[in-house]
Amino acid sequence: MKHLIALAIKFVMVTIVLVVILTWAFDVSFTHTLLISLALTALSYATGDMLIFLNAGKPENQYNRNTIATVTDFFMAFAAIWLIGWLLTGESAAMVVPALISAVVLSAGEWFFHQYVDHSVVPWYNDYKSVKS
Repeated sequence: MKHLIALAIKFVMVTIVLVVILTWAFDVSFTHTLLISLALTALSYATGDMLIFLNAGKPENQYNRNTIATVTDFFMAFAAIWLIGWLLTGESAAMVVPALISAVVLSAGEWFFHQYVDHSVVPWYNDYKSVKS
């Protein structure tokens, strides 16, 4: 249940950012923006939040894990928004700036979302004790 709530929060965050930037500022259709939001939410939650964030360092070093995951999320968001936007709109060059702006704004949100994940979705992860300790 915690993962479903986290996915819903992430989807709302991504959708709001992309609607404002892609749809309102760059005239990408709402349907295309919604499809990009769905794909990006699924991709970045599975890869950025559950795989990279949780495995990018020692559990007690949340700052380093968050930094690595946020930088990764920036590149992943840029690539996904640009590529999916290009495929949906047929406009490659026209999607670069909107993808870049969206990735920057989403990365800022991801920094705080990772803290939420760390404390509310996987709080047990911070209690991890290595076998070598």
